[in-house]
Amino acid sequence: MTLSRRSLLKAGLAGIAATAVAGCNNGAASRGTGEVIYWLWDSAQLPMYAEAAKAFHEQNPQYTVTIEQYGWNDYWSKLVTGFISGTAPDVFTSHSAKYPLFADKGQVLPIDDFVAQDGVDLGIYQQGLADRWVGADGKRYGLPKDWDTEAYFYNSAFTEAAGISTEQLNSMTWNPQDGGTFEEIVRRLTVDAKGRRGDQPGFDKETVKVHGLGFADGGGNDGQTSWSWYAASNGWKYSEGEPWGTRFFYGDPKFTETIAWWRGLITKGYMPTLAQAKSGVDVTATFGAGKYGITPNGSWMMGAYSGLGKVKTKLARLPEGPNGKRMSMMNGLADTIWAGTTRQEAAWAWVKFLGSKQAQDIVAKAGVVFPAVKECMPAATAAFKADGWDITPFLEPVAAGATFAYPASPNAADLTAIMSPAMDSVMAFETDPADLVEANDEVNQVLAAAS
Repeated sequence: MTLSRRSLLKAGLAGIAATAVAGCNNGAASRGTGEVIYWLWDSAQLPMYAEAAKAFHEQNPQYTVTIEQYGWNDYWSKLVTGFISGTAPDVFTSHSAKYPLFADKGQVLPIDDFVAQDGVDLGIYQQGLADRWVGADGKRYGLPKDWDTEAYFYNSAFTEAAGISTEQLNSMTWNPQDGGTFEEIVRRLTVDAKGRRGDQPGFDKETVKVHGLGFADGGGNDGQTSWSWYAASNGWKYSEGEPWGTRFFYGDPKFTETIAWWRGLITKGYMPTLAQAKSGVDVTATFGAGKYGITPNGSWMMGAYSGLGKVKTKLARLPEGPNGKRMSMMNGLADTIWAGTTRQEAAWAWVKFLGSKQAQDIVAKAGVVFPAVKECMPAATAAFKADGWDITPFLEPVAAGATFAYPASPNAADLTAIMSPAMDSVMAFETDPADLVEANDEVNQVLAAAS
């Protein structure tokens, strides 16, 4: 991305602050006095939040909640349009990658005074979740609602046919030199058009029918569901001053050797090419079509894998890396108040309720996501078990203290614009992993210019 494109992007984002606050009372003021407009993007969560809204109204009859759901691909652009036009929702589900920019532009409301006034106990949440919503300015911008980690989803019919036991899957090791026992398993699960496995004589990597490992794309600046745990277990970190990165390390040898190993799985035929991975059919659907033996993904995707029908899917732990740990990114969502709302008290009452044990018990029992309140997790575990999932692989990194945060920056859009094409270029064999040093320099130039 050139400097001129970056400058245009910054100019557009700067316009959010200048335009939106000035017009914030237009559409917002036309709503009912006690009506709270609430947005979310996950349709699977609509029923449980409708139930939560009903319980909230019963306890607070002066307030009503109107829920609107928009898919992820439209959600953020509609939200920014709402900021500019003064028609944004009073409360919305936010992501740790998105809120730093909104906070920087004055579009989300700090809730520190509300938290202190009502004595909200931040200790009820999973460790570290509440801190994720304290911005670089030291102000709090949300209460945690759920959390997630990553694991491997595997086709158990394929692993059984390959003679791979559950014990082997859950004791995998990894290193960037030869891939450890993890690569051995991926190799074994790879099958060519003549039925020969990746570890058998005559295997033809040019006619692969089933790839041992699937992936979606190059992973961009976060690699959440692609390479993040490999790099972290190799002793790498995203930036200096985590989670608020002041200088990033995408050019660090520990990162580039990790990516070189990962890309090497394509060369060996164990993973599809980037063009195949981005052919228009997502990684979950391709797994469901029997084209992948294993796919890494986040805990929020269990519902999608449950819907694959014929494929009997199970979960396996991420591999133990050179640092002796099974690392996983731990991220979470929160509910955030728009700074332009004319109903701050009503909006806060809804946010506080959503962050309470009562509301998150409703979330837990739905078995869609993991609730942020620690006491609610047993109910969630039971709900997922009833659906056939043993969620242990998602829980263990948290219990072991082997998690790391999603990289946060008010300049996340710039980082994505630089690193997504850079990573895709590497995975397409257009550039080499060592060339990521140049992309990293550009990232750090952006951060330096913004500081």
